[in-house]
Amino acid sequence: MYIGLTYDLRSAYLAQGFNEHETAEFDRDDTIDSLENALNQLGHKTDRIGNLHNLNERLVRGDQWDIVFNIAEGLHGIGREAQVPAILDAYAIPYTFSDPLVMSLTLHKGMTKRVIRDAGLPTSDFIIVEELEDVAKVGFDPPFFAKPVAEGTGKGVSPDSIIRQQKDLHGACKKLLALYHQPVLVERFLAGREFTVGIVGTGHQAEVLGTIEVHLRQNAEPGVYSYLNKENCEELVEYRLARAKEEPIVQEAEAIALQAWQVLGCRDSGRIDLRCDETGRPQFMEVNPIAGLHPEHSDLPIICMHKGISYSQLIARIIKSAEQRVRQNNFSGNRRCA
Repeated sequence: MYIGLTYDLRSAYLAQGFNEHETAEFDRDDTIDSLENALNQLGHKTDRIGNLHNLNERLVRGDQWDIVFNIAEGLHGIGREAQVPAILDAYAIPYTFSDPLVMSLTLHKGMTKRVIRDAGLPTSDFIIVEELEDVAKVGFDPPFFAKPVAEGTGKGVSPDSIIRQQKDLHGACKKLLALYHQPVLVERFLAGREFTVGIVGTGHQAEVLGTIEVHLRQNAEPGVYSYLNKENCEELVEYRLARAKEEPIVQEAEAIALQAWQVLGCRDSGRIDLRCDETGRPQFMEVNPIAGLHPEHSDLPIICMHKGISYSQLIARIIKSAEQRVRQNNFSGNRRCA
């Protein structure tokens, strides 16, 4: 196949004057190199398109691809991860990973938790603080956990996110509202084990790839899988394979993750993050429908490495899932769901 690659390259944005924090979610050069090499090894011809603006220029010129491998995060707005999928839908060009609806929904962690809660899946108590007056509406007891409602890569997450006294919540939310210019998600803090579940496939064909448990080293920021810990995970974090056959809690976490993936309508591959409450029961935290694909640094490839799945095999399974969706949609005559 002739596969276009859409992505936001971190080095390109840094060269334009954006800072490290603003570009934290964007891809490294070697991620794109690795992805392209894997696709070429699988027999595909690739074309580096780049970001949203480059895609628009190419489409206006009349360029076409059999499928677009989309890992573009977008730069502006709550729907930024949905922008490239929406444009590709408009041109009826198939692409990997989730559609605009899912991308917009899942970037907003509070809206996602509402859907998960409505589906009867376990998730901690929460409230969305859109303005400081909303802090008074919190209906559950501390400790709390506060973070921006629509950021990734741990942005806005630090040990200060854990708020142990009611009187400190107002100040924490005030700081986050001013810094990130978006609502704050306040949850009941979960002090237990943290799992990341990798998933491949779509709908009833989706399956769990494996699960890793996040262990913070002694020199890491304590208590949270923070922005700093994620950015320096090679030195600060240990990822241990968690086996469902050996631990019922892992089996439960994987079952919740798979149900959440299907309820939300996520496609092809991604990650679900869960953390256990004080009773040891896993709770849904958030989903990443376009998980990082750096072969050594990103959680999803790390899961695959622990399970003996090569990077090329992971990419092949993502492409296979997307191809199956496209064939099914073409067969049904539905061109709106690329």
